[in-house]
Amino acid sequence: MKKINLLILTLLFFASPTRAQNIQQISTTKYLNIKSDSLEKIEVFSPTSFSKNYFQDEIDAFLLQFSQLDLANELPKDLTLVVDSLSFPLLSLDPILIRGLGEGDHTIKFTSNNELPFIGTNKIEFCLGDTRPLFENDAIVFGLLMAILAFIFWTSQLKALTKFYAIVPALLLCYFVPSIFNSLDIINSHVSGLYGMAKNYLLPAALVLLCLSIDLKGIVRLGPKALIMFFTATIGIVIGGPIALWMCASWFPEVLEAAAGEEIWRGLSTVAGSWIGGGANQTAMKEINDVGDTIFSQMIIVDVFIANIFMSLILFGIGKRKKIDKWLKADNSGIDALQEKMQTYNASVSKIPSFKEVIVMVGIVFMAIGTAHVFAQLLGPFFKGIVNNPYFSFLSSGFFWIVVLATVFGVFLSFTKAKKMEGVGASRVGSIFIYILVATIGMKMDIEQLITNWQTFKFLIIIGLIWISIHGALLLIMAKLVKAPYFFAAVGSQANVGGAASAPVVAGAFHPSLAPVGVLLAVLGYAVGTIGAIVCSSMLMAVAG
Repeated sequence: MKKINLLILTLLFFASPTRAQNIQQISTTKYLNIKSDSLEKIEVFSPTSFSKNYFQDEIDAFLLQFSQLDLANELPKDLTLVVDSLSFPLLSLDPILIRGLGEGDHTIKFTSNNELPFIGTNKIEFCLGDTRPLFENDAIVFGLLMAILAFIFWTSQLKALTKFYAIVPALLLCYFVPSIFNSLDIINSHVSGLYGMAKNYLLPAALVLLCLSIDLKGIVRLGPKALIMFFTATIGIVIGGPIALWMCASWFPEVLEAAAGEEIWRGLSTVAGSWIGGGANQTAMKEINDVGDTIFSQMIIVDVFIANIFMSLILFGIGKRKKIDKWLKADNSGIDALQEKMQTYNASVSKIPSFKEVIVMVGIVFMAIGTAHVFAQLLGPFFKGIVNNPYFSFLSSGFFWIVVLATVFGVFLSFTKAKKMEGVGASRVGSIFIYILVATIGMKMDIEQLITNWQTFKFLIIIGLIWISIHGALLLIMAKLVKAPYFFAAVGSQANVGGAASAPVVAGAFHPSLAPVGVLLAVLGYAVGTIGAIVCSSMLMAVAG
């Protein structure tokens, strides 16, 4: 049965097989034969006509067919088809058969040094899911996610479940329950656009709202322990990968066997870029080490799987932070004082808001987010055009600038009368946005896929688990030595492994006023991500021989 043992394996995350892409230009005769007499389920589209959602149980292959209606001029001699990152030269307008696309988002585009011949677009973006979910409409999916959040927080107030929620934080359930719905094919993150919405709109809005009442002096007074734990987390990633690869290769020597460009050390270097910085750093490492497409796709899956397991453990630890801090002998006075000060301020300005006050608050926030997107659209391409150094590749990321600008706007507003919007409920609304983001992140987990494809990923999963364990162990050792609170260890870790999308989530779970700490450290991760990953990749290459 498809869903057997699902609930038993509660900490497992998703993985999906990535097959080698196969691109073949075929004759019209062969196409007609395939179309009329084939066991394959083939989806046919053109450069100007396609659907955005497909499913592996319905599609075996894709056929790109051209027509005269698609063409604006003659076919250039250097016209190239690029499927994800695999290039294929086009010598004619014969149909192109594409097989072997794995689950996830895909891009098909055309490149040429001359004017592109196609009308409308030269880029096709679509999603390939595993199985068609029960609910595809985002309005329904969003309603379901909100119902889950409402149920969790309603039950968290029940006396009968007090002990349960003392062990399992509500935030962890907001993250995990949607994964069960995704694993049961009730919803599907590949079909839904909710994660993109939450990441691009709600997260920046939350950052602005949570920064409105920020106490910069209080954050500075927290001392250097935040930076100590951040760089400890970075070192744990840098050395953890090579150690994990050495240990796994000692047990399973075949793990080092691979074709040129598909060596495991190359793939792991991209994980290091992601776990220290973010997606931009990961892409930079792919280019620096000339990582093959197949191993890169597999590493993305391992990256997400391990990172989300670790985040779930961190969220679980938040519910036990007092016991952890007692074991660490940590001095929490600075954090407690900041929280108490913010709670006192919130209470002093708190009031029953009028409609005008709420709409002004919402208007200011989303005006700020709109402005952030405007400048991000300008700054990303600008730096992409002038910065060729891979160390600074993060500057070309639009999302990086959205996060930075949203934080800057929030801090700026904290020095104005807008600070009093905290009394209208700014941090509460910001926290709601954060919880919605957490739920959409949880949608990306598919427990069943890991179980089904364990043989494909077992070596990579073993390496990833050892790697992240070294990272976590080093954090705990350093926290014990410097008596750093669990807060600094958790946020320092997520600023590396999770990046800007999850670091403020973890920081805000301690207290909304602390969310900016997560943002600032995550931005620092972008800056050092590629440098740290290059050091890590050199060590990985040495281990692989």
